[in-house]
Amino acid sequence: MAEVKEIEQFDTDEDDFDTIMAEDINFSGSIFIEKPFMIKGIVDGSIDSKSDLLIDSAAVVKADINTDRVYVRGKVEGNINANRLIYITSTGSVTGDITAGQVVLEPGSAFTGKCTMKTIA
Repeated sequence: MAEVKEIEQFDTDEDDFDTIMAEDINFSGSIFIEKPFMIKGIVDGSIDSKSDLLIDSAAVVKADINTDRVYVRGKVEGNINANRLIYITSTGSVTGDITAGQVVLEPGSAFTGKCTMKTIA
């Protein structure tokens, strides 16, 4: 029987995020963040994060993402590079290549691309 590694807990309540981009915001450009960030709107560009990133269920992100951990409930079109974790929920979809130390795809999630696993430092 295969051993299942414990998955890192990911806080998903709005209170756990320093910055929340509302559903009515449509942003184009580069985002650089150092603290937990939640996206509920539309982003077109690139995202560089040193912390947690949550793409909420109504969000549409067309961007390459570099982050520590990302939790995808919405739609992402672009490559994701996470230092530790990429978690795609049953409502989430990712079209692009993903690279992380740990990847979780819930039943019902959609992923199209190449997955590369790396050693967590």
